[in-house]
Amino acid sequence: MQAVQFRATGGPEVLEPVQLPDPEPGAGDLLIEVQAVGVNFIDIYRREGLYPVPLPSVPGSEVAGTVLAVGAGVEDFAVGDRVASCDARGGYADRVLVGADRAVPVPDAVDAETAAAVMLQGLTAHYLVNDTFPLRPGQRAVVHAAAGGVGLLLVQLAKQAGAEVFAGVGSAAKADLAAKAGADHVIVTSEQDFGAEVERIAGPRPIDVVYDGVGKDTFLAGLDLLRPRGMMVTFGNASGPVDPISPLLLSSKGSLFLTRPTLGHYIARTDELRARAAGLFDAIGAGRLSVRVGVRLPLAEARQAHQTLAGRRSTGKIILVP
Repeated sequence: MQAVQFRATGGPEVLEPVQLPDPEPGAGDLLIEVQAVGVNFIDIYRREGLYPVPLPSVPGSEVAGTVLAVGAGVEDFAVGDRVASCDARGGYADRVLVGADRAVPVPDAVDAETAAAVMLQGLTAHYLVNDTFPLRPGQRAVVHAAAGGVGLLLVQLAKQAGAEVFAGVGSAAKADLAAKAGADHVIVTSEQDFGAEVERIAGPRPIDVVYDGVGKDTFLAGLDLLRPRGMMVTFGNASGPVDPISPLLLSSKGSLFLTRPTLGHYIARTDELRARAAGLFDAIGAGRLSVRVGVRLPLAEARQAHQTLAGRRSTGKIILVP
């Protein structure tokens, strides 16, 4: 099969197109013919060594495609079924193994690229808005990197929950996308001081929750925008990991809540995974949720995909096509 792997950690240059033996499904497995692969920051973190993995390694966990074969004991799926997963074992390939308990059925109304695009980022946006900090009408939320893959979905879901959304973006072009997604206030962080602009609009410390996938560059300033007993949700490290802080800092800034959630803990059970995915697919099929695929590249151009994502030159989702 065609695949992309890295033998050592490092920059995008360590990604190499290779030919590998086709995988064989074991008990409880699905063998999937991959039609679309989602590119995510976690792929970069693993490639760089921030999240250690055994080497050599094929990155990628977010895929959509068609079942080619099923392993012993699989009852939920059959050959020919359309499926997606955010737990593929080496998704940068044209064939991949997925545990049947970590796969979700894809309805006819959702194409493979869209399904792949939401299995990590869509599920992440879903749990952030519905569970980590369940938004209620009238609350105020900050969404950083609001024109990115998670950001555009998060803005839409936050607006559907009735929140007032303050969106941070890096350029005027991205500002238009965030506004079209429904953000009430869009702030171009390369041109304006984000915190000062939020407080100019809404007064001092007006925010109930900050959804921060950027990390190091935005974290501390985000704390200063939260109302007493507000919540900082730091869920990504696009600018680097957040530096350690003292719990006393949270006390002095208003008895703030801080959480560092990860998707795995919100889809640990198969029923929860499939319920979240079904909710997203229903919203997409009904036209309530728009999914932007901003960049499509052949699988062999995975290096370019990583450079584009790390350089924040993309809007929406980056998809690799085997």
